[in-house]
Amino acid sequence: MQSSSRLLLCASNSLVFGSPSAVTTATLPSCLRLRFPPSSIRFKPLRSTSSSSDSPQFTEMASKDSKNQDPRIAGISSAIRIIPDFPKPGIMFQDITTLLLDTKAFKDTIDLFVERYRDQNISVVAGVEARGFIFGPPIALAIGAKFVPMRKPKKLPGEVISEEYSLEYGTDKIEMHVGAVQPGERALVIDDLIATGGTLCAAIKLLERVGVNVVECACVIELPELKGREKLGGKSLFILVEGEGA
Repeated sequence: MQSSSRLLLCASNSLVFGSPSAVTTATLPSCLRLRFPPSSIRFKPLRSTSSSSDSPQFTEMASKDSKNQDPRIAGISSAIRIIPDFPKPGIMFQDITTLLLDTKAFKDTIDLFVERYRDQNISVVAGVEARGFIFGPPIALAIGAKFVPMRKPKKLPGEVISEEYSLEYGTDKIEMHVGAVQPGERALVIDDLIATGGTLCAAIKLLERVGVNVVECACVIELPELKGREKLGGKSLFILVEGEGA
């Protein structure tokens, strides 16, 4: 497998990819399921994106264009690998453990977020289960904020408040401890990637229900074909690496 190949795996109805001479549409029946080889998928970091919908969506990347490319981005992108047929045949799993093993790439990832949020008076970093728990705590410590885990149902031991969101088949919930945040606090919502956007949207709604001001959502990776940012209710989205069909 070539190191330049990248594939984001997430809940979706379809994914279009290929080359200028051949384009393939793959239907994704459930989360993390794709039955095409990953060699035609690669990451394209550093392309600025935005939405033209009636409700403005704001997406910003760590670098606006290739001329001003932050040299750390390429290392972050290349540190992420694809595991085929995991956890079962036909699934191409995006593995960030290789990013975590690369101390420079992992540090660069955290540093890029910290540089952005250090002076934004953020008091809450809300991490979405599960990989938001990896990136959220070091960011929170570095900017002087508390870390609040946003968990799946029946994982938190105390009294919780929950928000339901839709899946391809059925619904799920995300939960937070009652009293973990206070009205008027400024929050950052962090996860490893944004795909269809359902979980991030639920996290935003949950925080806003208790009077928290969600400043921005931040992810290491975005898969723009799935248009997840359109579900964020106009909230700004900051990403480091953009993955798309090529």
